[in-house]
Amino acid sequence: MAVDYHLEGQAAVVTGSTSGIGQAMAAALTAQGVSVVLNGFGEAARIEADRAAMQARAAAGAKVLYHGADMTRPAEIAELIAFATSELGRLDILVNNAGIQHVAPVDEFPDEKWAAILAINLSSVFHATKHALPIMKAQGRGRVVNIASAHGLVASPFKSAYVAAKHGVVGFTKSCALEVARQGITVNAICPGYVKTPLVEMQIGDQAKARGIAPERVVEEVILAAQPNKAFVEYDQLAGLLLYLVSDLGASTTGAALSIDGGWTAA
Repeated sequence: MAVDYHLEGQAAVVTGSTSGIGQAMAAALTAQGVSVVLNGFGEAARIEADRAAMQARAAAGAKVLYHGADMTRPAEIAELIAFATSELGRLDILVNNAGIQHVAPVDEFPDEKWAAILAINLSSVFHATKHALPIMKAQGRGRVVNIASAHGLVASPFKSAYVAAKHGVVGFTKSCALEVARQGITVNAICPGYVKTPLVEMQIGDQAKARGIAPERVVEEVILAAQPNKAFVEYDQLAGLLLYLVSDLGASTTGAALSIDGGWTAA
């Protein structure tokens, strides 16, 4: 049975939404009548095909647009938010999802990879939120949802930059939520366990190389070892939590880092 979250006519930006979690969350919003600006890298023809397909499945009245802002560049992030507001007339929802990963021991971690992960996974959250908040304040309502990770709450080896960035996202979420708590704006973080995204598929190969074991053993002994239910988190489970947070049902939930990780962080 479909749930109506009463989001029709709202507008959203979802960063890192040309694949994986971001794409699934954008699709869930458009199905509820939210107009969405997609963002992310990829081959132009594929991005347009995916955008058109999402538009075809969107609820009546919802628009699906695309902006190719580079999330390492603050000026382009500002342009993304300005584009969404100009094209859609408002901005109700910001989902900060863009992220990259690199796996290596600390003493072998490339400087450029560290800088890129911090820029995309953490600093872009700041820049996008900074430009979205004045719009939301003027409207008297807004929802910021940051996609952190179980690694925003606990650590794993060989992921120093990612863990540092995601811990930073959780801290930023809490601080920002306190600032806007009386202005009709909520700021929350979703902390997923492992979802079988293209990023995780790549991690399986990287971890196999770093640990010197077969990819099959990485899935069983490394990737899902920390999740007591031994199952990947599904896209629709994440989308369900997102829709709750951005609807009026989630109005009293703010400054939270919400785990959806099969019990990983329960211990």
